[in-house]
Amino acid sequence: MQSVFRLAFWTVLAVLVFVTLSPIGLRPEVAPANLERCAAYALFGTLAVLAFPRHRLAILIAILAVAGILEAGQGLSPSRHGRVSDFLVKAGSGAAGWLAASALVAVAMRPKAG
Repeated sequence: MQSVFRLAFWTVLAVLVFVTLSPIGLRPEVAPANLERCAAYALFGTLAVLAFPRHRLAILIAILAVAGILEAGQGLSPSRHGRVSDFLVKAGSGAAGWLAASALVAVAMRPKAG
């Protein structure tokens, strides 16, 4: 099952890179931008923990770094712009997904009473 989570994690990361750094005309739009950001990074944070459950602290740092690097990278595109407020939505949502999945992993790994 972990290999499925890892594949999903890398797929979501690739989509995040494409959607964040591609020209604005190529960016798909399915909902308000902040809702899209929130859902995407919450999913990313959740999958990161499920894919690499033994490295949760490193994963949290990586989630925050990805959000910051991709947001800063938008400055390299003439049709995009990085904003601190967008970073905060992405980082906060990624951290929320990380927290929820970390709680699930902690419960699942807890020894059963018996």
